[in-house]
Amino acid sequence: MYITIQAFDNMHGPKPLVLNGLVKLVKEPTNKYDSEAIACEMRHYGKIGYVSNSTRTVIIGTMSAGRLYDKITDEYVAKIRFIHKGEAIAKVLTAEEFAKEVENPKSDIHYLFDDLTKLNLEE
Repeated sequence: MYITIQAFDNMHGPKPLVLNGLVKLVKEPTNKYDSEAIACEMRHYGKIGYVSNSTRTVIIGTMSAGRLYDKITDEYVAKIRFIHKGEAIAKVLTAEEFAKEVENPKSDIHYLFDDLTKLNLEE
């Protein structure tokens, strides 16, 4: 599954979007603008934007936040595969891909989640 990430406009600071960077996906059911909002967080930056949920911003071939919402747990993980200006296409990791990240002691996965055992990644 691929998603579109709309990053915040960050003209005056470092660019958080990095190819192959890990992104923590966090559901925000109390978001006052969108009850299916999914925030995107990265190590060293915190919240960098949201999974797109509008026909204007979802790149063709990727899932909107609304379509993804019921397919993931409250916290999940994706890897940035393509970047263009302020948006990125990220691949939602499978259980196997997640396990490989956990095996790598240098992976950002160890910094993005407080307790990796609480994640229930299903294929």
